[in-house]
Amino acid sequence: MTILSCKVTSVDAITDTVYRVRLEPESDVSFRAGQYLMVVMDERDKRPFSMASTPSEHQFIELHIGASELNLYAMAVMDRILQRQTIEVDIPHGDAWLRDDEERPLVLIAGGTGFSYVRSILLSALERNPQREIALYWGGRESKHLYDLAELESLSVKHPGLRIEAVVEQPQEGWRGRTGTVLTAVMQDYGSLAECDIYIAGRFEMAKIARDLFCNERSAREDRMFGDAFAFI
Repeated sequence: MTILSCKVTSVDAITDTVYRVRLEPESDVSFRAGQYLMVVMDERDKRPFSMASTPSEHQFIELHIGASELNLYAMAVMDRILQRQTIEVDIPHGDAWLRDDEERPLVLIAGGTGFSYVRSILLSALERNPQREIALYWGGRESKHLYDLAELESLSVKHPGLRIEAVVEQPQEGWRGRTGTVLTAVMQDYGSLAECDIYIAGRFEMAKIARDLFCNERSAREDRMFGDAFAFI
Protein backbone atom coordinates (compact mmCIF):
# COMPACT_ATOMS: atom_id res chain seq x y z
CA MET A 1 0.00 0.00 0.00
CA THR A 2 1.12 3.56 -0.76
CA ILE A 3 0.19 6.93 0.73
CA LEU A 4 -0.45 9.40 -2.06
CA SER A 5 -1.34 13.07 -2.08
CA CYS A 6 -4.21 13.76 -4.49
CA LYS A 7 -5.48 17.05 -5.86
CA VAL A 8 -9.25 17.46 -5.67
CA THR A 9 -10.13 18.37 -9.27
CA SER A 10 -13.94 18.27 -9.10
CA VAL A 11 -16.85 17.65 -6.76
CA ASP A 12 -20.35 17.23 -8.24
CA ALA A 13 -23.54 16.69 -6.26
CA ILE A 14 -25.27 13.89 -8.18
CA THR A 15 -28.22 13.73 -5.79
CA ASP A 16 -29.01 15.40 -2.47
CA THR A 17 -26.82 12.83 -0.70
CA VAL A 18 -24.34 11.51 -3.29
CA TYR A 19 -21.22 13.25 -4.54
CA ARG A 20 -19.00 12.37 -7.49
CA VAL A 21 -15.43 13.26 -6.53
CA ARG A 22 -12.47 13.25 -8.90
CA LEU A 23 -8.92 13.15 -7.63
CA GLU A 24 -5.65 13.64 -9.47
CA PRO A 25 -2.87 11.58 -7.82
CA GLU A 26 0.60 13.08 -7.53
CA SER A 27 2.07 10.04 -9.30
CA ASP A 28 0.91 6.99 -11.23
CA VAL A 29 -1.33 4.75 -9.20
CA SER A 30 -1.68 1.00 -9.60
CA PHE A 31 -4.72 -0.97 -8.48
CA ARG A 32 -7.09 -3.70 -9.64
CA ALA A 33 -10.70 -3.13 -10.64
CA GLY A 34 -12.83 -3.60 -7.54
CA GLN A 35 -10.23 -2.49 -5.01
CA TYR A 36 -10.71 0.47 -2.69
CA LEU A 37 -8.69 3.27 -1.15
CA MET A 38 -8.61 4.75 2.34
CA VAL A 39 -8.96 8.49 2.81
CA VAL A 40 -6.42 9.47 5.47
CA MET A 41 -8.03 11.65 8.12
CA ASP A 42 -5.09 11.20 10.51
CA GLU A 43 -2.55 8.50 11.37
CA ARG A 44 -5.13 6.35 13.15
CA ASP A 45 -8.21 7.25 11.10
CA LYS A 46 -8.44 5.97 7.52
CA ARG A 47 -11.84 5.64 5.86
CA PRO A 48 -12.57 3.22 2.95
CA PHE A 49 -14.20 4.13 -0.36
CA SER A 50 -14.50 2.05 -3.51
CA MET A 51 -12.98 3.45 -6.68
CA ALA A 52 -15.48 3.90 -9.50
CA SER A 53 -12.77 4.56 -12.07
CA THR A 54 -10.75 1.80 -13.74
CA PRO A 55 -7.05 0.91 -13.57
CA SER A 56 -6.62 2.06 -17.17
CA GLU A 57 -7.72 5.59 -16.25
CA HIS A 58 -4.32 6.61 -14.91
CA GLN A 59 -4.96 10.34 -14.86
CA PHE A 60 -7.67 10.39 -12.19
CA ILE A 61 -9.51 8.47 -9.49
CA GLU A 62 -13.29 8.73 -9.22
CA LEU A 63 -15.20 8.20 -5.98
CA HIS A 64 -18.95 8.12 -5.32
CA ILE A 65 -19.53 9.23 -1.73
CA GLY A 66 -22.89 8.98 -0.03
CA ALA A 67 -22.86 11.60 2.71
CA SER A 68 -25.67 13.05 4.80
CA GLU A 69 -26.64 13.83 8.37
CA LEU A 70 -27.44 10.12 8.66
CA ASN A 71 -23.87 9.19 7.69
CA LEU A 72 -21.56 11.50 9.62
CA TYR A 73 -18.62 9.13 8.98
CA ALA A 74 -18.72 9.93 5.25
CA MET A 75 -19.87 13.52 5.79
CA ALA A 76 -16.64 14.29 7.65
CA VAL A 77 -14.68 13.07 4.62
CA MET A 78 -16.78 15.22 2.29
CA ASP A 79 -16.23 18.25 4.53
CA ARG A 80 -12.48 17.72 4.25
CA ILE A 81 -12.68 17.29 0.46
CA LEU A 82 -14.73 20.47 0.11
CA GLN A 83 -12.45 22.48 2.38
CA ARG A 84 -9.08 21.39 1.01
CA GLN A 85 -7.46 21.29 -2.42
CA THR A 86 -5.58 18.09 -1.64
CA ILE A 87 -6.20 14.96 0.41
CA GLU A 88 -4.10 11.92 1.23
CA VAL A 89 -5.16 8.41 0.31
CA ASP A 90 -3.81 4.98 1.22
CA ILE A 91 -4.06 2.76 -1.87
CA PRO A 92 -4.86 -0.01 -2.85
CA HIS A 93 -6.84 -2.29 -0.53
CA GLY A 94 -9.19 -5.26 -0.91
CA ASP A 95 -9.16 -8.76 -2.37
CA ALA A 96 -12.53 -8.62 -4.18
CA TRP A 97 -10.98 -7.51 -7.46
CA LEU A 98 -11.94 -8.66 -10.95
CA ARG A 99 -10.47 -12.09 -11.67
CA ASP A 100 -8.75 -12.85 -14.96
CA ASP A 101 -11.16 -15.50 -16.24
CA GLU A 102 -12.80 -13.60 -19.09
CA GLU A 103 -15.29 -16.25 -20.25
CA ARG A 104 -17.45 -16.96 -17.20
CA PRO A 105 -20.70 -14.94 -17.07
CA LEU A 106 -20.64 -12.09 -14.55
CA VAL A 107 -23.37 -11.15 -12.08
CA LEU A 108 -22.69 -7.75 -10.49
CA ILE A 109 -24.84 -6.69 -7.52
CA ALA A 110 -24.86 -3.33 -5.75
CA GLY A 111 -26.99 -1.23 -3.47
CA GLY A 112 -26.76 2.59 -3.53
CA THR A 113 -23.22 3.94 -3.83
CA GLY A 114 -21.95 0.36 -3.81
CA PHE A 115 -22.40 0.92 -7.53
CA SER A 116 -18.94 2.51 -7.57
CA TYR A 117 -17.44 -0.93 -6.86
CA VAL A 118 -19.29 -2.75 -9.63
CA ARG A 119 -18.82 0.15 -12.08
CA SER A 120 -15.04 -0.30 -12.02
CA ILE A 121 -15.43 -4.06 -12.51
CA LEU A 122 -17.99 -3.64 -15.29
CA LEU A 123 -15.93 -1.18 -17.32
CA SER A 124 -12.74 -3.22 -16.87
CA ALA A 125 -14.47 -6.46 -17.87
CA LEU A 126 -15.82 -4.83 -21.03
CA GLU A 127 -12.35 -3.49 -21.86
CA ARG A 128 -11.01 -7.05 -21.72
CA ASN A 129 -13.91 -8.76 -23.48
CA PRO A 130 -16.59 -6.50 -25.05
CA GLN A 131 -18.79 -9.53 -25.75
CA ARG A 132 -18.83 -10.92 -22.22
CA GLU A 133 -22.17 -11.93 -20.74
CA ILE A 134 -22.77 -9.55 -17.81
CA ALA A 135 -25.85 -8.85 -15.69
CA LEU A 136 -25.72 -5.82 -13.38
CA TYR A 137 -28.31 -5.52 -10.61
CA TRP A 138 -28.45 -2.10 -8.96
CA GLY A 139 -30.87 -1.44 -6.13
CA GLY A 140 -31.96 1.73 -4.38
CA ARG A 141 -34.69 2.89 -2.07
CA GLU A 142 -35.98 5.32 -4.73
CA SER A 143 -35.21 5.71 -8.42
CA LYS A 144 -33.20 8.90 -7.78
CA HIS A 145 -30.63 6.80 -5.94
CA LEU A 146 -29.79 5.00 -9.21
CA TYR A 147 -27.94 8.07 -10.39
CA ASP A 148 -25.97 6.65 -13.35
CA LEU A 149 -28.66 4.62 -15.09
CA ALA A 150 -28.31 6.65 -18.30
CA GLU A 151 -24.64 5.69 -18.59
CA LEU A 152 -25.48 2.03 -18.03
CA GLU A 153 -28.27 2.04 -20.58
CA SER A 154 -25.88 3.54 -23.14
CA LEU A 155 -23.37 0.79 -22.43
CA SER A 156 -26.02 -1.90 -22.84
CA VAL A 157 -26.80 -0.58 -26.35
CA LYS A 158 -23.12 -0.90 -27.33
CA HIS A 159 -22.65 -4.29 -25.66
CA PRO A 160 -25.39 -6.83 -26.44
CA GLY A 161 -24.12 -9.17 -23.71
CA LEU A 162 -24.76 -6.56 -21.00
CA ARG A 163 -28.09 -6.63 -19.16
CA ILE A 164 -29.02 -3.86 -16.69
CA GLU A 165 -31.57 -4.58 -13.96
CA ALA A 166 -32.59 -1.51 -11.96
CA VAL A 167 -34.50 -2.39 -8.79
CA VAL A 168 -36.31 0.10 -6.54
CA GLU A 169 -37.81 -0.62 -3.13
CA GLN A 170 -40.21 2.35 -3.04
CA PRO A 171 -41.22 3.05 -6.65
CA GLN A 172 -42.79 6.35 -7.58
CA GLU A 173 -45.52 6.76 -10.15
CA GLY A 174 -44.14 6.15 -13.64
CA TRP A 175 -41.30 3.85 -12.57
CA ARG A 176 -40.85 1.22 -15.29
CA GLY A 177 -38.12 -0.87 -13.73
CA ARG A 178 -38.34 -3.64 -11.18
CA THR A 179 -39.46 -3.34 -7.58
CA GLY A 180 -38.28 -5.10 -4.44
CA THR A 181 -34.69 -6.05 -3.63
CA VAL A 182 -31.74 -6.91 -5.87
CA LEU A 183 -31.33 -10.32 -4.23
CA THR A 184 -34.94 -11.24 -4.95
CA ALA A 185 -34.47 -10.11 -8.56
CA VAL A 186 -31.39 -12.32 -8.99
CA MET A 187 -33.22 -15.30 -7.48
CA GLN A 188 -36.11 -14.75 -9.89
CA ASP A 189 -33.83 -14.59 -12.93
CA TYR A 190 -31.50 -17.54 -12.33
CA GLY A 191 -32.32 -21.19 -11.84
CA SER A 192 -28.61 -21.84 -11.34
CA LEU A 193 -25.61 -19.60 -10.66
CA ALA A 194 -23.08 -22.44 -10.85
CA GLU A 195 -21.35 -21.07 -13.95
CA CYS A 196 -21.32 -17.41 -12.85
CA ASP A 197 -18.76 -15.20 -11.15
CA ILE A 198 -20.62 -13.02 -8.65
CA TYR A 199 -19.38 -9.65 -7.34
CA ILE A 200 -21.40 -7.94 -4.64
CA ALA A 201 -21.21 -4.57 -2.87
CA GLY A 202 -23.49 -4.07 0.08
CA ARG A 203 -23.88 -4.23 3.82
CA PHE A 204 -22.50 -7.23 5.68
CA GLU A 205 -25.96 -8.64 6.32
CA MET A 206 -26.88 -8.32 2.63
CA ALA A 207 -23.69 -10.12 1.58
CA LYS A 208 -24.29 -12.93 4.07
CA ILE A 209 -27.88 -13.43 2.90
CA ALA A 210 -26.68 -13.43 -0.72
CA ARG A 211 -24.03 -16.04 -0.04
CA ASP A 212 -26.46 -18.30 1.82
CA LEU A 213 -29.25 -17.97 -0.76
CA PHE A 214 -27.10 -18.28 -3.87
CA CYS A 215 -24.98 -21.18 -2.63
CA ASN A 216 -27.78 -23.17 -0.98
CA GLU A 217 -30.59 -22.54 -3.47
CA ARG A 218 -28.89 -21.63 -6.78
CA SER A 219 -25.71 -23.77 -6.70
CA ALA A 220 -23.36 -20.77 -6.71
CA ARG A 221 -19.72 -21.57 -5.98
CA GLU A 222 -18.58 -19.82 -2.82
CA ASP A 223 -15.05 -19.54 -4.27
CA ARG A 224 -16.49 -17.61 -7.23
CA MET A 225 -18.33 -15.07 -5.07
CA PHE A 226 -16.42 -11.86 -4.35
CA GLY A 227 -17.09 -8.88 -2.10
CA ASP A 228 -15.20 -6.94 0.55
CA ALA A 229 -17.81 -7.95 3.15
CA PHE A 230 -16.85 -11.62 2.83
CA ALA A 231 -13.54 -10.91 4.58
CA PHE A 232 -15.52 -10.04 7.74
CA ILE A 233 -18.43 -12.50 7.81
